[in-house]
Amino acid sequence: MTSEDLHARRVSAVRAWTRFVSEGEEQAEAVRPEILRSWQLSGVVSPTVTEAPLDDEADTADFWKQSPLQTAVERVQDELRRTAEDGDLVIAVTDDQTRILWTYGGRVMRRKAETVNFVPGGRWDERSVGTNALAIAGRTARPSMVFSAEHYAEVVHNWVCWAAPVFDPVTGRSLGVIDLSTTWDRTHPIGLATARVMARLIEAALPSDRRTTLAGDAGPADPGLTLTLLGTAEVWLDGQRLLLNRRQTEILALLAMHPAGLSVEHLHSLLYGDSSVTTSTLKAEVSHLRSALAGQLSSRPYRLTMPVATDVEEVQRLLRRGDVRAAVRAYGGDLLPGTDSPALVQMGDYLAVSVREALLANPDADAVLRYSELAPYDTAVVEACLATLPVHHPVAPLLKGKLAASDG
Repeated sequence: MTSEDLHARRVSAVRAWTRFVSEGEEQAEAVRPEILRSWQLSGVVSPTVTEAPLDDEADTADFWKQSPLQTAVERVQDELRRTAEDGDLVIAVTDDQTRILWTYGGRVMRRKAETVNFVPGGRWDERSVGTNALAIAGRTARPSMVFSAEHYAEVVHNWVCWAAPVFDPVTGRSLGVIDLSTTWDRTHPIGLATARVMARLIEAALPSDRRTTLAGDAGPADPGLTLTLLGTAEVWLDGQRLLLNRRQTEILALLAMHPAGLSVEHLHSLLYGDSSVTTSTLKAEVSHLRSALAGQLSSRPYRLTMPVATDVEEVQRLLRRGDVRAAVRAYGGDLLPGTDSPALVQMGDYLAVSVREALLANPDADAVLRYSELAPYDTAVVEACLATLPVHHPVAPLLKGKLAASDG
């Protein structure tokens, strides 16, 4: 992108932001949907806020010392710092509430970051400082880029930020985000890809004791392979928890969805899309999996040779049967949150839409209440349910509360 293109993009962003804050949503020019949604959520913050609020320094430091993220960042800090210095970036790692725990900056950005509390203890969620990439990535569990005046706070209109969530490879839950920020005129097309790479680097460096079975976990009683993929990531073989990395879990998910098997080329396409990952990398992951599965993964094509059950399949079965309440109970959330496998993203979107449409067609109150915890901003489903409920239905006040919270 040329400097002229960047300048034009910045002017367009400033124009859209100005109309939104001065005339309201109806007058906002076209912006990306995720930016508009974030602006809507940022209304509790003044666009003229000059800095992020700070949490207690000692509390933040104590949390950081006890966090597995500290160990991981220490293990890869040379690469993080080199990236920051080479690109004159400031890099930040947050907790799952978008509170910054660690930063490192190039010469220029370090000074800019300090003036707006882009430092340990700084709270960068939307309710604290408005739209930014850290907040969007943390809330949606997806990588995010925010450019110039797409930020809600005018004080960071000169910034561009790329952020990616960091997930626990065992549970699939988000631990926080990593963010790369610099000035808007240094925008680069590989910024978001770099953030993703840094997130993966941290995930791979998490301490090994994170990969132990959680106390109190009870394995499935049925023999064979059991995959929990919705909202989390757990793999069980004959009642024993398997400790796999994220890619290996994704491979198992794809093989479970294709019981007839996949060629190496087809699996590579479903897993990596157009990414420049060699087939030898994929073969190495499959080799590790075969060992973990005691050889129950055949080649040519790759195919699982044991009984397989997944929560994805269970939700689909319940939806086909018309049991919406049970389907929502089995639906734990997004399919492998944060995955960048094109096939798994597509399946996740398909399943999310299927659950939502089933609720709109049959808005069972208990099911909608459960769904509203998984998708708190999907007000249409809550409104559809309230429209069908008697005034004094016991769930109605709870749903009205959910609706008010999401509008606030």
